[in-house]
This record gives sequence, C-alpha cells and structure tokens, in this order.
Amino acid sequence: MARPATAPIKLKDGFYIELRNQGGLKGIKLRRESVEQVLVAIKKYSKTYDVHYLGEFKKGKVINDKLPKEAK
Repeated sequence: MARPATAPIKLKDGFYIELRNQGGLKGIKLRRESVEQVLVAIKKYSKTYDVHYLGEFKKGKVINDKLPKEAK
C-alpha cells in the first residue's frame, strides 16, 4: 500500500464548483472556462446535488470566490 500524497493539489486556471450529494461532506470539483458556463452547470446540477461555488482560480490560488451579482 502506498503513502498518501503530501503535496497540496494545484488546480488549473478556471472557475470551479463543487458537487456534493444531499447532506454529504465530500464532493467532486468541476472546472469551467467562463462564468456563463458555471451558471449553466449550477442550474443543471442543483436539482440533484448540493452545489457550492468555489471561485476563480489562477496558478492554483483563489482569485475571486464570489459569484457576480447578476448571476444570483
């Protein structure tokens, strides 16, 4: 059995949302290229999953973690 990874994961550039099962603690991260694509994905997955917007990432760091006002 191998050791677990110790280095933190660096996310690619883009906008991320996290999908969790209803009441779940862990989820999967989805990356999209634009805010418009994120909004479509949120609308699509919100019927069956708890959707959390993680923000825009560049070089592995969060740039902006708020959705635009017109998106809410």
